[in-house]
Amino acid sequence: MNDKIKHNGIVEDVGQGIVKVRILQTSACAHCKVASHCNAAEAKEKIIDVRCEEDAARYNVGQAVTVATTTSAVGRAMTVGFVVPFIVMVASLLLVLTLTGDEVLAALTAVLALIPYYLTVFLLRRPLSKGVAFTIEDSNENY
Repeated sequence: MNDKIKHNGIVEDVGQGIVKVRILQTSACAHCKVASHCNAAEAKEKIIDVRCEEDAARYNVGQAVTVATTTSAVGRAMTVGFVVPFIVMVASLLLVLTLTGDEVLAALTAVLALIPYYLTVFLLRRPLSKGVAFTIEDSNENY
C-alpha cells in the first residue's frame, strides 16, 4: 500500500534550510473530460515550504521535483484543521443551548469559539508543522 501523497512541482526559492516548491493542487474532478464546462473542477497553485537542513543547496530555482508527505501526516493536519474545530463548535453550541436555551446566542458562541482555537493553532504552528513534514524527491519529469 502506498503510504505517500506526492505532487510534482517546481523549486521557486532556495533559502537557508528551506526550499519553496510551487505545486499545482487540483480537485479530484479536474482531470474529467468535461471539466472545462464545469465549475466544480478547480486547480490552485500552492507554495510548499520544505525543510532541508543539510541539502537545500543542491536544489536550484526552476528544478522539477516531487514533494511528498505521508498519509498519516495528512490525517493529523485534517484533524487539527477540521475535526477538532468541528467538535469545538458542536460542543459550544450544545453547551450554550443547554444552559441558556437561546439559539442565536448558541450559534454565535459556537462560531466565536473558533477564534481562540485557531489563534492557538497559529501560535503553535511551528511545533504542529513538525508533525506534517514534507520531503523532496528528485524528479526528471517535465512539469
